[in-house]
Amino acid sequence: LAYDDDGNPTEPEWPEADIIIGNPPFIGGNKIRQELGDKTVDSLFKLYDGRIPAFADLVCYWFEKARAQIERGVTQRAGLIATNSIRGGANREVLKRIKETGDIFMAWSDNPWTLNGAAVRVSIVGFDNGSAQLKYLDNGQVVEINADLTSSADITQALQLAENAKICFIGTKKAGPFDVDEHFASKLIKASNSSDYKNSNVIFPWLNGQSIVRRMEPKWVIYFGDLSQEEAACYKEPFAYVKNMILPIREKNNEERARRLWWQHRRPATEMREETSKLTRFIATPRVSKFRLYAWVPSNTLPDDGIYVFAREDDYFFGVLHSRLHEVWALRMGTSLEDRPRYTPTTTFETFPFPWPPGHEPSETEDVRVAEIAHWARELHQWREAWLNPPPPASNVIDVAYEKMVKNRTLTNLYNGLVYYRETVKAGKLFDRAAFDKETRKSVSRAAIEELDDIHTALDVAVLDAYGWPHTLSDEQILERLLALNLARARG
Repeated sequence: LAYDDDGNPTEPEWPEADIIIGNPPFIGGNKIRQELGDKTVDSLFKLYDGRIPAFADLVCYWFEKARAQIERGVTQRAGLIATNSIRGGANREVLKRIKETGDIFMAWSDNPWTLNGAAVRVSIVGFDNGSAQLKYLDNGQVVEINADLTSSADITQALQLAENAKICFIGTKKAGPFDVDEHFASKLIKASNSSDYKNSNVIFPWLNGQSIVRRMEPKWVIYFGDLSQEEAACYKEPFAYVKNMILPIREKNNEERARRLWWQHRRPATEMREETSKLTRFIATPRVSKFRLYAWVPSNTLPDDGIYVFAREDDYFFGVLHSRLHEVWALRMGTSLEDRPRYTPTTTFETFPFPWPPGHEPSETEDVRVAEIAHWARELHQWREAWLNPPPPASNVIDVAYEKMVKNRTLTNLYNGLVYYRETVKAGKLFDRAAFDKETRKSVSRAAIEELDDIHTALDVAVLDAYGWPHTLSDEQILERLLALNLARARG
């Protein structure tokens, strides 16, 4: 990025070179504005409009510049390193452009790497004008390398489905310590204003991604939505707290909006709140998580940007999301942070073809297939809730053993056990009790895991039946069928 004498942004010319090799700097797409400031980011977006999606990682600009050099004929080949998130989401669009004007002839899709002492996962991509005759992926020769750095079903062709719009939202991005503990929240709620301004209107139970998969102390959050400063000030004590704690931080923020609207969350997610406020509960999933898990959340809860929210309250929808079909689609269409998959609403959810277009599915009473999915979804939720929250001892005496047991009962430990069980017992291998206990922190029995596996299997069968597909499909066959259904729906 450069600027001319009049201060207008210009794209610098790279020198001619036969080969470009590099390890470009990394800044995540959701942090670019915060790190580089409004002027730089607005200039980048303007210069690369139509070439790079607005929220792609910074490294994508190097990929696009190298691609353009090859297209112009001034460079023959390029080899660049990125985090493995280049394979999915908005980042993948630059790899699609590379394949439109040339091709990827060599790639390592997911390699361990050390950066400043920290372990990360990277993708290494070699590309040219399409002239290379041989192609290699992860050290093996392949016929084709897709834009998601796979060589099997090319689900990068999947298109966004209008029927899935305005269902999946990201939570609010605070950009400051708006969250408070339960005791202080209770104090604020009890504080008085005029009768029209109850503090409970702007203080909510708060949820982040870790709250779903681990046990966390209850947290609350002050949230003024998109209220003006004058309106927010009517909630005296919450506003005073925010002015004292947030304003000094926001005055130093690189983003103009964050400085100007300092009492609001940096991204208040008002559309998400509008949709979830119509419901009694909604579905939540961590943005980044070892396992793709979903949970029911009361609609008065405010999720942060570590969570994606689905504005649905029916068990059928919960069941389809938690099925193997949606899981394999999400793992291939999403990105990752280190070795943890990242859910991406635009490329993952909005491309996923449900058995029926959302909003047009029959009710449980109208179709036995919907009823069966809803039944097993309820079974899954109820079973997990009972396991997560076992009844306390009958006496009022503090039971250290009980508290330790409950502390270790997390969804992460539970699904560590499920994966271990499936990779050993169900794969015909020896079940090692010591290894199982290590994975689960002794939080769950093998018998309980077998029950959980049975429920998930029944749910998967019910979802396959809704599509009218065989129960024996492999993951690749599921992806191929979902892609075909996606393209058929998208093209009418």
